[in-house]
Amino acid sequence: MSGRLILVPNTLDLGTLRAGSALPDLRGVLPQGVIETAARLRHWVCEDAKVTRAFLKRVDALVPLLAPLQALDIRELPRPPKGRATDPAPDLRPLLAPATAGADIGLISDAGLPGVADPGAQLVAAAHALGLTVLPLAGPSSLLLALAASGLNGQSFAFVGYVPQEATAQARRLRELETLSRQLAQTQLMIETPYRNTALLRALLDVLAPTTRLSISCGLTLAGGWSRTANVAQWRQQAVELPADVPAVFALQAA
Repeated sequence: MSGRLILVPNTLDLGTLRAGSALPDLRGVLPQGVIETAARLRHWVCEDAKVTRAFLKRVDALVPLLAPLQALDIRELPRPPKGRATDPAPDLRPLLAPATAGADIGLISDAGLPGVADPGAQLVAAAHALGLTVLPLAGPSSLLLALAASGLNGQSFAFVGYVPQEATAQARRLRELETLSRQLAQTQLMIETPYRNTALLRALLDVLAPTTRLSISCGLTLAGGWSRTANVAQWRQQAVELPADVPAVFALQAA
């Protein structure tokens, strides 16, 4: 019998806690079943081993781990290639060797759901190619939480990732997304590196039509997290400075 690739959700608080702040209880954002499953896994694939060890320490405080943390098999996904887009993708099958030998493997992201806006999607595809069972577990996704809180169209939406940083290319891309949203009545979701949150907001307010609805969700699941939706004209009437160290999700829907 082959093992399974289990997609273990992580919290959304990575890098957002001030020095000396206590870590929130995992049970506030993760189901008990997820915590118990994570405690039973010996093999892990992750983005960053240090982040995964920190997560597992939090798990261990609630449910004892199967083995001491230093004895767990924690492997990192290869870094994205810096060469041409046509360069061959790395062979991820060795990372799945424990599953082909019969053991379950946990796949975890630095934050949120593995495989959603996350490089772990390539490992999931490799698991399917090998005929392995892929088991997703329920947990927080900043994209879906932001969409749910926005009041924008949740029947048709697209996540477009990051928009260009160069001003001309950025404005062109935002206009393209606004036009697409208007044509399809579709919500467009995007993210930015936290220290550029305010810069992206300013670009959105400069480029978008006054009637386009813009939603921002910041620090979801964290203390003080919030969501606000208004049309661009209303956003322009109120000066807003977004935190430079807390993730935000931006969503727009053109009228």
